[in-house]
Amino acid sequence: MNDNTNTPHPDESGKQQIIEQPDEKSRRWRLALGVDDEQQQALSERDQRLSGALSALYGEDPQKSSGRGSLGRSAPKVSKWLGDIREFFPAPVVQVVQRDAFERLGLKEMLMEPEFLAAIEADVHLIADLISLRSVMPEKTIDTARQVIEKVVNELLAKLEQKTSEAIRGAVNKSKRSFRPRFNDIDWHRTIHANLRHYQREYNTVVPEKLIGFMRQQRRLADLDEVILCVDQSGSMATSVVYSSIFAAVMASIPAVKTKLICFDTSIVDLTEELADPVSVLFGVQLGGGTDINQAIAYCENQIEQPSKTHLLLISDLYEGGNETELKQRIAQLIKQDVNVITLLALSDDGRPAYDAEMASEFATLGSPVFACTPDQFPDLMATALKREDVLAWAADQDIKAIRPTE
Repeated sequence: MNDNTNTPHPDESGKQQIIEQPDEKSRRWRLALGVDDEQQQALSERDQRLSGALSALYGEDPQKSSGRGSLGRSAPKVSKWLGDIREFFPAPVVQVVQRDAFERLGLKEMLMEPEFLAAIEADVHLIADLISLRSVMPEKTIDTARQVIEKVVNELLAKLEQKTSEAIRGAVNKSKRSFRPRFNDIDWHRTIHANLRHYQREYNTVVPEKLIGFMRQQRRLADLDEVILCVDQSGSMATSVVYSSIFAAVMASIPAVKTKLICFDTSIVDLTEELADPVSVLFGVQLGGGTDINQAIAYCENQIEQPSKTHLLLISDLYEGGNETELKQRIAQLIKQDVNVITLLALSDDGRPAYDAEMASEFATLGSPVFACTPDQFPDLMATALKREDVLAWAADQDIKAIRPTE
């Protein structure tokens, strides 16, 4: 909550500290605990709006309330409330408040309203909600939903694409030097060091006369590593599906690897041909339903051309609704054939996921590393996998707790 009632004071080191005035502390407590109608009148106009916005969501029984804080089922009311929330809080807090509203007030129906959808602060969780509701959306809402999804996808691509591309370009041979490197292959540390004598004081920069970089390996299409992302699209894996689709789209644009995206529940959808357009990929996902991992792995088996050059990433919570015995046999056989099988229990920022602990431990016993991974860690994971380095050692360095094998 923004205000101008705090006063800076120097501490013993001379640095400025912000000391809250007693009135400001009381104000914050009143807003946090809620106020009655009489106390409401004593608040400033802005604080009245803030109090009303919080009461609408965090009142004693927000779904039944019809007082000043009620949101009801009115899309215009909810849109105004969202506008107030965005004014009072930064975007990360807005997203938390929105998720609370969906759960406490049952506002998912409001996602059917274009004006509400256009007003909302979108994030990965909202994208997952929109995908799951797509089949029941009225036609007038689908265009707005696509625009919202496209905006979030573009933001995520801007954040994740460069790091992913740099990490996965394992086709760069760093043992050989080039003095005519492509931009992405420039060794900036060596280039700057070699050109320090060309420092331009008036511009406060180095103007390099000689570029030093890495020589790319020339690889035939048949020699390329293949990455298969096999993604569980059951409801509990929603945010993992969104991130997996975006990473698959990024990797598909990198010539150094061949990428396939397979999504599954009790059926299988191969979205490889759609990877040029991540928004279309997400619109091709069907969130929810049961889970048949065995059937999905069987499909992936048939896609493998060169086992020793294939990296299969199964992204699933491992709650199997299909044949568990066959599933474990397939995983064991793939590993025996030298397929690099890695199991991610989640690809999201949502903390430790729920998963089938027994199945996860049995996968680890078979030789597949099993752990959860955040989007920020995923590019380095892929680089480690493509180099056939020890993924479990990488996970330990990242302070990721991997699942232990069954003893």
